[in-house]
Amino acid sequence: MAILCASIAAMMALASALGVFARGDGAVQAATSIRGELFHYVTTGVYAFNAERVVAEGVGWDWFTLVVAAPALLVAAVFVARGSLRGRLFALGLLGYAFYQYMMYATTWAFGPLFPLFIALYAASLAGIVWIASTVDLAAVAVNLGPGFPRRRMATLCVVMAGALLGMWSHRIALGLLHEPPPLLGGTTMVVQALDLGLVVPLCLWNAFMLWRRRPIGYLLSAVLVVKGFAMAAAIVAMLISAWATEGKLEVQPLVVFGLFAAGLGWLGLRMYAPPRSIQLA
Repeated sequence: MAILCASIAAMMALASALGVFARGDGAVQAATSIRGELFHYVTTGVYAFNAERVVAEGVGWDWFTLVVAAPALLVAAVFVARGSLRGRLFALGLLGYAFYQYMMYATTWAFGPLFPLFIALYAASLAGIVWIASTVDLAAVAVNLGPGFPRRRMATLCVVMAGALLGMWSHRIALGLLHEPPPLLGGTTMVVQALDLGLVVPLCLWNAFMLWRRRPIGYLLSAVLVVKGFAMAAAIVAMLISAWATEGKLEVQPLVVFGLFAAGLGWLGLRMYAPPRSIQLA
């Protein structure tokens, strides 16, 4: 398991480094999508034929993966090798982040040289999630996550995140279907919205219900989601800042929303992964 985690971390570092440093010279051309949407697409580098805005966002995400997520997974692999339960839970969260990121990359980016690597990454991450999760003793999770497990706060934040994603993406989908063409930037459908509404929202709501019922699976999922969620929210903040640097336009509302999510999840993560001193699961 440790070798697999370290291998995935190395592949993440490679993919993100290529995205950052081999993205081309920034040359773009204007295009009109089949829906009549005007946009600019990048003509050079590993992300060629993608919209300029999409590349700008992806480079911000790649920076976070390169500097934070990949090294963190490499460190987690050391603790997995030592048999640490917290190390396995932390690794599960990072593998969830990698699975989401590279499944999205494989289905969103225009076909290019990194396509096989994206497939290898999300497939290996899913295999790692199944393998590590199968070794975790549910009964031991709550006991080992530290005193004062923030059950109510985590459940509340899961509901809030699910509601925020459901509200944002339902509004965008409704606008696209009823009033105006959606901003697809040359794409054919809303991949992120499909993944969030089909995977993230149901998982958050189910986890909140399991925590409310004090089920052990709720504690396990919380320890995983708090890591995955923090990494995703922080990566989105980096993505928005990168797009701002490219376009000169800052999207304040999503920056604030995901910045608050990152702060909240970071605080809850510190509570969950604090060294245990007593069993206190209120």
